[in-house]
Amino acid sequence: MAKHYDQAYYEQWYHDPERRVITPAAVARKVRLVLGIAEALLERPVRSVLDVGCGEGAWREHLRRERPNLRYTGVESSPYVLERFGRSRDIRAGSFGTLGQLALDAPYDVIVVCDVLQYVPDDELKPGLAALGNLLGGVAYLEAYASEDAIEGDRHGWHERSAKQYLAQFAKAGLTGVGMHCYVGEALRGQTAALERR
Repeated sequence: MAKHYDQAYYEQWYHDPERRVITPAAVARKVRLVLGIAEALLERPVRSVLDVGCGEGAWREHLRRERPNLRYTGVESSPYVLERFGRSRDIRAGSFGTLGQLALDAPYDVIVVCDVLQYVPDDELKPGLAALGNLLGGVAYLEAYASEDAIEGDRHGWHERSAKQYLAQFAKAGLTGVGMHCYVGEALRGQTAALERR
């Protein structure tokens, strides 16, 4: 059965207090974490964020609260989201696999791919990561869950990959882990210490 990211999907997984997988307070904490890591490495405030698979743009509000002048670009494939929030929340049509085909204003200080990668098919993962590496000027937040993780929530369309498989794909894309789902590319690798890299 095909998966539909329609209004009912977002109501169930993001708005229903009984079933939602993440709260606005949790998103706010993640935003502060990622901004802190990126700004420590960039040695300046974050100016631009690309949010891939952004859904309704949950990160946008919190990012703008922390950095009012920040340039936010969301990328999402859901027709529902694009019709309802596309223009007002700076969300454009696309997917992880089509990142390289979009006219995006790179480089970005932060690229967010939060709770998306485990739903990306194998044939889209490699080109998407390669494009991400080319778009990244700062820190990528790649919150993904591996087959070793015990995860509750939406398992429809889930692609089972081990942590080792993800790390190998990230390395091929030129991404180096610096902890807490954060990765740097060539632009910031020299700003990290040996014990920060893994």
